[in-house]
Amino acid sequence: MILIVPLLCVLHKAMEMNATSGGTEGQRDIYHQKPENKDEEGAQHSEDEQEKCKEKMGKKTLADVIQEMKTFLWNSEKRECMGRTAQSWGLILLFYLILYMFLAGMFSFCMYGLLLTLSPYTPTYRDRVSPPGVMIRPYLHGFTIAFNVSEPSTWTPYVNSMHHFLQAYDDNVQEEKNIECPAGQYFVQDGAESEEKKACQFKRSQLQNCSGIEDPTFGYSTGQPCILLKMNRIIGYRAGYGTPVSVNCAIQKGNESALKSVDFYPGNGTFDLMYYPYYGKLTHVNYTSPLVALHFTDVKKNDFVPIQCRLNGEGIVNDVTNDRFLGRITFTLSIGM
Repeated sequence: MILIVPLLCVLHKAMEMNATSGGTEGQRDIYHQKPENKDEEGAQHSEDEQEKCKEKMGKKTLADVIQEMKTFLWNSEKRECMGRTAQSWGLILLFYLILYMFLAGMFSFCMYGLLLTLSPYTPTYRDRVSPPGVMIRPYLHGFTIAFNVSEPSTWTPYVNSMHHFLQAYDDNVQEEKNIECPAGQYFVQDGAESEEKKACQFKRSQLQNCSGIEDPTFGYSTGQPCILLKMNRIIGYRAGYGTPVSVNCAIQKGNESALKSVDFYPGNGTFDLMYYPYYGKLTHVNYTSPLVALHFTDVKKNDFVPIQCRLNGEGIVNDVTNDRFLGRITFTLSIGM
């Protein structure tokens, strides 16, 4: 219908012009009074055309419109489909096929050239990922660990999460896959970038009271929960610049007496240098991040206690206000009795 209207209007205009040229000045005056200027004449002429086109279209039946649409879709006389012959359609399809093949080839070539400049083992730019961030386990419903000692169903999910996370740290797994390393020094491995690197053992038993071996509930059943803290992995990063990074925890805001005692494992809560540097998941296949266990043995009960734990060491940044995970982490303990 939209295609037919302009065509009819053009035909009508042609007929109108022929009729006008063939008539006399007096005949034109019968229908219209002569306008004062050319602009008024053009406006009146345009309005007349629109009205007459509408009259013409009003005389068309639905069958006529359908027949014209069928002719547009397939004209058997000219053997055209939607106004084009088979040869015309073929040329258009061939053009777009060649165009898109060229674009796909150019994109593939650019991607190939880009990948040649990148290493699958070491990121090209690493200036925005050092120093490391911090994360905790268990992590179930955000950074609020709330449970009731007298209701096992409230703390069982935390215990299950801890056991699942520590499976890779089982002593037998570590002894089978990793090697013992001398403590207090970086474990630097030379060789080709693609060569598989060895990893130092971090056994679950090193977490002592927070290992889940002697106490399978990690202290949650007694209201003395354990929380594991780990630094994010950064390829090539040497934590502490020769000095082990340590951890300390305190009340973030409020009464400091709400947190009276925290035990750190292993040792005095440090990340030993032998677990650094990290060489990436492609070559450091069996690497397990070192952990520091926080055992909250005396925390105020039946209250929300906000706690912040910080990393301390050379090159560690823990005071950036717009990044609460950079060198520190804040969480809330709520222990009901």
